[in-house]
Amino acid sequence: MKKILSLALVTGILFMGINAHAQNKPPEDKSKRPSPPATASATTTKGVAIKIDYSQPSVKGRVIGTGVEPKKDTVWRTGANEATVFEINKDVTINGKALKAGKYGFFTIWHGDTWTIIFNKTWDQWGAFNYKKADDVLRVDVPNMAPASPSEKMTFWIGKDGKVTLAWGNVGFGFTVM
Repeated sequence: MKKILSLALVTGILFMGINAHAQNKPPEDKSKRPSPPATASATTTKGVAIKIDYSQPSVKGRVIGTGVEPKKDTVWRTGANEATVFEINKDVTINGKALKAGKYGFFTIWHGDTWTIIFNKTWDQWGAFNYKKADDVLRVDVPNMAPASPSEKMTFWIGKDGKVTLAWGNVGFGFTVM
């Protein structure tokens, strides 16, 4: 009986030590990821603060749509790692459609010649694995705009005029925040 009690005690102490070590793990340095985090932000001439937090995947010689996301006609987190987050400080219109101030998961569906831009109320999630269409707040369709020259890293730009542009490889799109 003493052996069983001693074994249980040692096992419990060992488990507590492992658990304490796991809790003391330093936070991940996201800048060391293959697709590091990036932020695009600007305040428009109308006072709308726009911020996009995303991770920047690289093309690395792959073909967008077959060798790497976005896959045609499939919801994409529009980046890598965590879902891309789109945040605005005021109620706005996106290409003429209303969107309330707040923080949104930013997803897209690439159709080849067009994109569906999605603002989803669930912004804090990994990728698009738990994406739910029922949580969509706004969808806007925009044309595909190939960049003047291919962009190795996926990049967002925000202009003072409220124009938001994405370029990655040979695909891209734009929309206007007013």
